[in-house]
Amino acid sequence: MERADNVMPEPAGLLELLDRVASVRLLVIGDAMLDHYIFGDAARLSPEAPVPVVRVERDILRPGGAANTAVNVRALGATAELAAVVGDDENGRELRRALKEGAVDVRGLVVATGRPTTWKGRVIARQQQLVRLDREVDGDITAELEGKLLAHFADALERAHGVILSDYGKGTVTARVAAEVIARVRDAGKVVCVDPKENHFGLYKNVTSVTPNHHEAAAAAGIRERDDPELQRTGAALLEMLGADSVLITWGERGMVLFAADGSTAHIPTRAREVFDVAGAGDTVAATFAAGLAAGGSHLAAAQLANFAASVVVAKVGTATATPAEIKSAVEAYYETTPRE
Repeated sequence: MERADNVMPEPAGLLELLDRVASVRLLVIGDAMLDHYIFGDAARLSPEAPVPVVRVERDILRPGGAANTAVNVRALGATAELAAVVGDDENGRELRRALKEGAVDVRGLVVATGRPTTWKGRVIARQQQLVRLDREVDGDITAELEGKLLAHFADALERAHGVILSDYGKGTVTARVAAEVIARVRDAGKVVCVDPKENHFGLYKNVTSVTPNHHEAAAAAGIRERDDPELQRTGAALLEMLGADSVLITWGERGMVLFAADGSTAHIPTRAREVFDVAGAGDTVAATFAAGLAAGGSHLAAAQLANFAASVVVAKVGTATATPAEIKSAVEAYYETTPRE
């Protein structure tokens, strides 16, 4: 496997690409959700059942799923627009408020009567997640909602440099939505990247790139991870299956592997110094990688930038973002401590 360290762009090149990202506008389409973090202390067990009693100290509400991807795009300094379905409920209104506070363009939010906004509740005590609660409907959205979403997409595509399909399997990225979005974006000569769901890979033909984690990639390729320890067969299978320009597989503490249609492969070791929470890191990778490509960067440079952005967010608790200043600091710190060949 080709080591990315041997072909890695100079830090000045990465920082120049990071600067160019600010001129990019990306449209994010997919499953938006509201993440609710409940923080407290657990010092005793309940007398009613063998479970900890959590004394709640604070609540944090944050955009999740496709909404977190859009917030991550905006945090990079780029312009972000979100097209998604939310319920006619308080969670939907709270999500809209949070997105506006994050300076995300929300004109593409479609309200679905009778379908709740996807909500994820996490109870955290002493930096440990004790339980997650989900409130959602994950069946495909109706044809009427598809039509409204695609009508907004057609309008938004004219002002966007690229599109991210953020598919969490909650019903927004249907076969119709995926087919029309991918075809029209490619016809327009723009970037279309997918943060995928493993059982939907058949929908992502001819995209610019997909950014699965190694579990999703192996499942989609039908290859057991233990039979492909370097992910070579997995990456090759996905490239052939999708006809994509590249496949970027995130690999946990081992970093990432980029497989390109020209046959090249690059392993990008993790840059994270501390890992507190990996929740939402995939959204950061998808946002940064797509933004880097839309800004004119190579697939390798965009992946390297995404890797540094991921190193920033995993050091934070909960779904989080990486700012240009934080990414720049991570790049400079790495090069200051790593000898160049």
